[in-house]
Amino acid sequence: MAVPPTDPLAPSGDPVLDRRLDWARALMADGDAAAAADLLADTVAEAPGLVAGWFLLGEARLAAGETEGAVAAFRAAAERDPQDRLGAGLRLARMGAAPAAGAMSAAYVRTLFDQYADRFDGALRDGLAYRGPELLYDAVLRGAALRGRPARFGYALDLGCGTGLAAPLFASLVAQLDGIDLSPAMLAKARALGLYARLEAQEMGAALAAVPPESCELIIAADALCYVADLGPLFAAARAALAPGGLFAFTLETPGPGEPSEGVLLRETLRFAHPAALVAQALAEAGLDAVLLEAASTRTEKRRPVPGLVGVAARS
Repeated sequence: MAVPPTDPLAPSGDPVLDRRLDWARALMADGDAAAAADLLADTVAEAPGLVAGWFLLGEARLAAGETEGAVAAFRAAAERDPQDRLGAGLRLARMGAAPAAGAMSAAYVRTLFDQYADRFDGALRDGLAYRGPELLYDAVLRGAALRGRPARFGYALDLGCGTGLAAPLFASLVAQLDGIDLSPAMLAKARALGLYARLEAQEMGAALAAVPPESCELIIAADALCYVADLGPLFAAARAALAPGGLFAFTLETPGPGEPSEGVLLRETLRFAHPAALVAQALAEAGLDAVLLEAASTRTEKRRPVPGLVGVAARS
């Protein structure tokens, strides 16, 4: 039997293993998670290095109500892929078997959006009624007015820029717009717009640390903070990068009715929701003034608005 590749998303190199994984997926789609789990347990026993097999086994066991077995399978997947490109750590965090902080790996986010890039814009705009950039643009105009400054900025940084959905709105307000995203495939789409001076595949906190201190007059993060569990370090990095009087504008998700309102929540969508009070506290601890924090939904899920927040903070 072939040795499974190091890339958990690649075919195993063994057609028998690949057919078993496809069969297991079909069984789960038909609602027979128990049969899928049995098939996958046999598969990983024969090929213990097959990361995708362990991950699917975790999903099958979870769907079959075998919580302890699911935890063991997801842990096995995480151990065999330290980069955690499939998101086993997030599943463990959702099950209460691991802390939420640090559960979302950069490799998982990169892999997710590299796969999603070709259909990203249509899925967001048409399928989810996404309006994050528009909410953010309006918030920046109002935030600038509240601070008594013109809505014109020199150097601006678009964190988690994705395919560049915010660029057409903000390009007219800034002298230079740079974009940061973990996904090279998303950045290729953004590059085609011709609106960014520079685009880098980088983690948001590292990108903020790399710019000269006090150089950014505007930082935006449209629908990017829902992939960050602990906002404190990112807010502190944003303050260090902001010029005096500069603005940091962002959208994020908040807990909705019936959801826990204390602490950071990891939703079924594997996105983090942050209570408004926690956001305000994190801004204050980072030394940022909250110019505005308003309830606003950037998208729908299952035809219902996802509770959220649009915020603008300033460096004094």
